[in-house]
Amino acid sequence: MFNITPMVRNLLIINILVFVLQDKLFSSAQFALYHFGSEYFRPYQLVTHMFLHGGWGHLFSNMFSLFIFGPMLERYWGSEKLLAFYLICGLGASLLYSGVRAYELHELREETSIYMENPSPVGFNNFMDDHVGRGQGRELAIAYLRNPDLKEYEQASVEVVQKVYNGIFNTPMLGASGAVFALLMAFGMLFPNLELMLLFLPVPIKAKYFVMLYGAYELYTGFNRVAGDNVAHFAHLGGMLFAYILIRMWQRNDYREY
Repeated sequence: MFNITPMVRNLLIINILVFVLQDKLFSSAQFALYHFGSEYFRPYQLVTHMFLHGGWGHLFSNMFSLFIFGPMLERYWGSEKLLAFYLICGLGASLLYSGVRAYELHELREETSIYMENPSPVGFNNFMDDHVGRGQGRELAIAYLRNPDLKEYEQASVEVVQKVYNGIFNTPMLGASGAVFALLMAFGMLFPNLELMLLFLPVPIKAKYFVMLYGAYELYTGFNRVAGDNVAHFAHLGGMLFAYILIRMWQRNDYREY
């Protein structure tokens, strides 16, 4: 029915099977990717997190993209090269994401320390808005604002801020998005003038323009991230970056004439 290629089919089966079995036969928390400084980090997570997903919607979006863009790349490259590309770029995406996250956590650690040393109602409200979401902790913030000298509220705010820091620090990343965005980048580079019909656009768009627009969107959202946004935008960008580098290396080394 569908002209699907062998490696793409295998990747689809593995990802779907792992999703069905995760948290039933094994804990997804053990195989998701934690920050290098977390007590839960294990080196194998750099690979295993690529085969985990946070929900049906997350799984569908990644597998649909793999289904759409993967077969043409596999026919062009062959199965082994597609798999190598998928895994290398997925690993590269996780490394870039981890580097950016290390910087973000350093900033968060400094903000948390500053608050711990000088707690205040306004500082608590701002911290929660910046790192959890607007309106979070509002009841405590209002009560603390009305009674700024009450040690009970001060201590409660300190405990909440510490809890927020620990929660963010130990929140793992999972999903095949980095590898999938690498496939998208490769598709745009190798078939730049192929026109795509997208569900949300009434007119066809060339692959190269679609990739540029999507990359620009991820770059914007990555640098203008709002509190509560759990999307790993820099993992997406990392996949695209490593895809670009790897393809250029293959071209320079005459691995195959493009």
